[in-house]
Amino acid sequence: MSRSLKAHVLLVIVTFIWGSTFVLIKNALADITPLLFNAVRMTLAAVALGLVYRKNLGRMSRPAFFAGLLTGLMMYAGYEFQTTGLKLTTPSKSAFLTGMSVVLVPFVLRFGWRRRINRWTVFGVAVAFLGLFFLTVPAGAGTFSAFDSINLGDLLTIGCAICFAFQIVLVGIASERHGFEPIAFMQVATSAVLMFVTVPIAEHASVRWTPIVLWAILITGLLGTAAAFTVQAWAQQFTPATHTALIFLLEPVFALATSFVILHERLGVRASLGAGLILAGVILSELLGSQGHPAEEIRVS
Repeated sequence: MSRSLKAHVLLVIVTFIWGSTFVLIKNALADITPLLFNAVRMTLAAVALGLVYRKNLGRMSRPAFFAGLLTGLMMYAGYEFQTTGLKLTTPSKSAFLTGMSVVLVPFVLRFGWRRRINRWTVFGVAVAFLGLFFLTVPAGAGTFSAFDSINLGDLLTIGCAICFAFQIVLVGIASERHGFEPIAFMQVATSAVLMFVTVPIAEHASVRWTPIVLWAILITGLLGTAAAFTVQAWAQQFTPATHTALIFLLEPVFALATSFVILHERLGVRASLGAGLILAGVILSELLGSQGHPAEEIRVS
């Protein structure tokens, strides 16, 4: 298996982990406030990565430190914008607007780093984004009339999408230049510190240390954060940022499938169509988006 194929497979597994933990996190948030939950799981992940990569961190260069700091800032801002915005908007709007990061990544690359975009990749992004609309926007809002009234929560969630788009691009650049170990640790550690600083300011933190909370912190901290963001940092050395963004768009598909299996939620025709379009967009991009002239590839170097 080539490193590129292995990177794509591992990114799909990471996305599956994120999507399948939605039910676990939802149950845990009955006993712990969301920002505190994020801070604790990020801290656990940072400690785990610090122990695993302690030898690499001792040799971390100054440029690697600041590159990891910047990606961590984007990760922190993305999570905080998303969580705060969700309090002021609907879950469907939040999911849709957060997914805008997949559309923004090609623009960030094109105008920020002057990378040319393969037309099949653009087409795949458009198909997947249409699928996201069908998957997240309720059937009663068949057009963009669902977004006629833009509130502060929507604007914050758009900020979240922008931050996540930059995080995806910056991780690819930093990992190729400095190695994935320091970047994986620094972005998580930076997020953890900033999240703990934010908790007493942004919410009235509370927690009951129930088994579901402990399991949720362990699973999301070690698998969904430490392992997942390490895999992302490694994989983006060998896969274009736009492909990574498209694969991450599978998260709501996996979340829906998990809810169907565990909670027996019905998918419905609209949601199934949306999930199918997202899968089609990813496949189009993977099969056809890598064809063409080398200059059209979105490799970050």
